[in-house]
Amino acid sequence: MSNEPDLFGAMETEPETKERALDDGPAAPLAARMRPHTLDEFVGQHHLVGPGRPLRELIEKDRLGSVIFWGPPGTGKTTLARIIARRTRAMFVPFSAVTEGVARVREIIAEAAARLRATGRPTILFCDEIHRFNKAQQDAFLPHVEAGTVSLIGATTENPSFEVIGALLSRCRVFVLQPLDPDALMEVLRRALADAERGLGGMAARVTDDALQLLAEESDGDARRALNALETALTLAGTGEVDRTIARDALQRRFAHADKGGEVHYNLLSAFHKSLRGSDADAALYWAARFVEGGGDPMILFRRAIAMAAEDVGLADPDALRLAVAARDAFHTLGPPEGFLPMAEMVVYLATAPKSNAGMIALSRAFAAARDTPAAPVPLHIRNAPTRLMKDLGYGAGYRYAHDAPDAYIPQDYLPDALAGTRFYEPSDRGFEVAIAKRLAYWQSLRQAAEGTAEGPER
Repeated sequence: MSNEPDLFGAMETEPETKERALDDGPAAPLAARMRPHTLDEFVGQHHLVGPGRPLRELIEKDRLGSVIFWGPPGTGKTTLARIIARRTRAMFVPFSAVTEGVARVREIIAEAAARLRATGRPTILFCDEIHRFNKAQQDAFLPHVEAGTVSLIGATTENPSFEVIGALLSRCRVFVLQPLDPDALMEVLRRALADAERGLGGMAARVTDDALQLLAEESDGDARRALNALETALTLAGTGEVDRTIARDALQRRFAHADKGGEVHYNLLSAFHKSLRGSDADAALYWAARFVEGGGDPMILFRRAIAMAAEDVGLADPDALRLAVAARDAFHTLGPPEGFLPMAEMVVYLATAPKSNAGMIALSRAFAAARDTPAAPVPLHIRNAPTRLMKDLGYGAGYRYAHDAPDAYIPQDYLPDALAGTRFYEPSDRGFEVAIAKRLAYWQSLRQAAEGTAEGPER
C-alpha cells in the first residue's frame, strides 16, 4: 500500500496525522469538484503561477518554505494548498483555525518533530483562515517555524499586516491573490460545463452565452460563487435553457463587500474621504453607499465627514463643519432611510466646497513648536493674576484690554519670547479664507503702524 498521503487525508502508515478529507465526490458542490489538481489547470493569478513566476517555481521545485496566501474568497488560496499537497514530498497536514485550536497545533508540531527525527521527512502545516487565530494563538507557530520543524502555509482573506503577528509575518513570504476577472471566470464556467466527469457535462440543459457572461461579471471575482450559481441555475432550468433571467435568479442578491473593521472597511472609508477631498461628489456618494450597503455603521461616515470638514475644507467654508454636524444630528432624529437624505446633502456640499488644509497645517506647526519649546514661559502681561502676590510679581502687568480700542485690536505680544513673530497659520486664497487673509493683513497693518509710532521718536 502506498505511503504517499491522500489529498488532505491520512497516510495509512502514520495514523497520528489523520485529517478530515475534503470531499471531492459526486455529492460535493460543483466548486469543490472542479478544483484544479495541477498548476496547468489553475485559472487566473498569472502574476504568481504563470510560467516562470516565483510561486510556480517554488512549488515545482518543492522549495516553498513558509508562506501566507492573502486574497478574497474564491480566488484559489485553498486550491493552491491542495496542489502543493499533491506535489510535495513533505507530509502535508491541513488545519482550520475556525474549528481547531492551539492544542491541535501542538499535536501536529510534536508529530512533525518526531517524523523529522525518525525519517528526515519535513512537514507542511496548512492553516486555513489563519486570521481567526488571535495574536497569542499565533505565537504557537512561531518557534517551530523559526526552528524549521514545520513549514507554514497560511490562508487569509484579511490583510496579514493587521491580522498576522509581525514576528511570524517576517518569517513568511506573502503572496497576494487578486479577484478573478470576468474572462478567467468564463473559462472556469466553460470548463465546468464541458467536464463530464467532475463537472456538468452530463446535464441536458443548455446555458446561453449571455447567461454565462452575467455569471462571470456578477460573481465579483469569486470562482466559488460563479460555479455555485451555475449549478443552481442548471437545477432551476431542469431540462430547459439557462438564460439571463435564470442566471440572475441563481445569483440572488449581490451584497456589497465590507468587513466591519477589516481592511475593506478602512479602504471604503479612505475612498470616501479622498473622494470628498478630491471634490468628486459622485464618487463620494458611491463609496458612502457601498459602505452602508456592506453593513457599515452610517455614524462612522458622519464622523469621517466631520473630520474631513475640519481637515480639508477648514475655514475656506466654515459652514461645511456646521452642515456636517447638522446632518449627523438629523440622521439621529430621522434614522434610515430618511436620514440618508441629509447625509447625501452633506456629501455633495463637502465635495463641492472650496478646500483648504491651512488650519491643519497651522495646528501641526503649533504642536511642533510646543514640542520644541516645552518650557517657554508665558509672558508676564498675559498671565493670570488672581492673588495679590502674583500681581506684586508682575503677573498681568502691562496687559491692554482689546475692547478699549476702536477696532477692538491693540497690538501686543502673546507668544513666548522664543517664538516672537512666528506665523503658524497661512490662509489659502480660496473661499472664506480670502476674507480671513484680508483681516489678518488689516491687523498686521495696525500693528506695523503702532510699532512705527512707538519707535518714531527714538530714531
